[in-house]
Amino acid sequence: MELADYSHSFLSVVPAALALLLAVVTRRVLLSLGIGIILGAVLLADGNPSNTLLHLKDMAVGLVWTDGGWSLGKLKILIFLLLLGVFTSLLTYSGSNQAFADWAKHHIKDKRGAKMLTAGLVFVTFIDDYFHSLAVGAIARPVADKFKISRAKLAYILDSTAAPMCVLMPVSSWGASIIATLAGLLVTYKITGYTPMGTFVAMSLMNYYALFALIMVFVVAWFSFDIGSMARLERAAQHENHDEAQISDGVKGRVYALIISMLVLIFATVSAMLYTGSRSLETFSILGAFENTDVNTSLVVGGLSGVAAVLLTTVGAIKPSDYGKAVWQGIKSMFGAITILILAWLISTVVSEMHTGEYLSTLVAGNINSGFLPVILFLLASVMAFATGTSWGTFGIMLPIAAAMAVKVDATLVIPCMSAVMAGAVCGDHCSPISDTTILSSTGARCNHMDHVTSQLPYALTVAAAAGAGYLALGFAKSALLGFAVTGVVLTALILMLKSKNAAQKS
Repeated sequence: MELADYSHSFLSVVPAALALLLAVVTRRVLLSLGIGIILGAVLLADGNPSNTLLHLKDMAVGLVWTDGGWSLGKLKILIFLLLLGVFTSLLTYSGSNQAFADWAKHHIKDKRGAKMLTAGLVFVTFIDDYFHSLAVGAIARPVADKFKISRAKLAYILDSTAAPMCVLMPVSSWGASIIATLAGLLVTYKITGYTPMGTFVAMSLMNYYALFALIMVFVVAWFSFDIGSMARLERAAQHENHDEAQISDGVKGRVYALIISMLVLIFATVSAMLYTGSRSLETFSILGAFENTDVNTSLVVGGLSGVAAVLLTTVGAIKPSDYGKAVWQGIKSMFGAITILILAWLISTVVSEMHTGEYLSTLVAGNINSGFLPVILFLLASVMAFATGTSWGTFGIMLPIAAAMAVKVDATLVIPCMSAVMAGAVCGDHCSPISDTTILSSTGARCNHMDHVTSQLPYALTVAAAAGAGYLALGFAKSALLGFAVTGVVLTALILMLKSKNAAQKS
């Protein structure tokens, strides 16, 4: 079927713009993406109903069948997400999370140690933001209560380590989906010189918001840097006494089950990445292996290994009648993420076939200095993620647009522009009260949700301001190192200014 050409028409932006507008107004990302996809198919089919249905079918089939053969990369991503859900659920049902919490409660000696433990656990649980927020919340909450750390501070540490770490790590649900999206974009826009893994690594190094949000967490944990309502909530916590009843079915959880299972999952995934990447190399090198790895297959191998490890280490800790419940609960927990990811892949196809980026690039060229593109995309992605409460929906819509615009305006800005979109998606997600990760962090910390939102906002906005300055430097100087340095300098200045203001208020 021959598709209508909208490369020089305002209509090329309508499906993506409508998806954005509906997402902001209705805050229903799935509905908004779906309407954008259907409208795009109608326009591409030139309004013919039967051709519209045919093209919708072709786009859906194209996710797994291209060029006359199976293309299983995206399917493997979905399988990994399901395995991850089962993995998380089995650990919860076995009581392993609570067992680790009990162990930590007796081995941490002071308040700073409790906060650093909570922040540091992200280097173990970075595989998924949902898992991190809930598992680390269960692990760290009793320890935080012991040392009178406010539930709001705990929720902030959970939230501001979850998405920022997941978006930087290829061995995570976020990394896997981003790499899958990038693989399609590289082919669609004929971006050469980068592999999907190489592109992801380059983007991570320019994701200034995520990098410095993590740094800010450790600054707050080490120096007790409390601003805004966090200072008030921390003072109130000194007079609170949380005494949670321990729920037990008579089966004692095992600390080693959580530790061994996480290590197996990570080790198996990384090993599979090295193996699949090394097969195309004449001389083995770690960097070369990671650049040529089959990430999707490696994640499935890691997921299967992780689930097997949980089953083996929790024998007798889960009632036989609960295995089915645990597996179904884990699978069901991933339905939302899977649906968003599929729709994000489809809207990406629509944006490409409508030539949205090409049209927008003609508007930007000559009107906006290309150096402003990264910061503009960072701000736009932040606003969208804030309004919709989802990072996944935001980068699903924005990444194809960013790539297409950058290719036409200034090809050297492709990676910086896509990095800015990822950074903005995480930033807006952090600030949004309707974000799933924000809600799960409140849940994991058992904190009043709006206390978490209002106490985290000053930290998120401080890092966002610094990242914005970094993207300005990156856009004009085209130096990732300079952008990083500018972000660091501006953030340091803002922290010192806020610290001085706090000191003045106390005196």
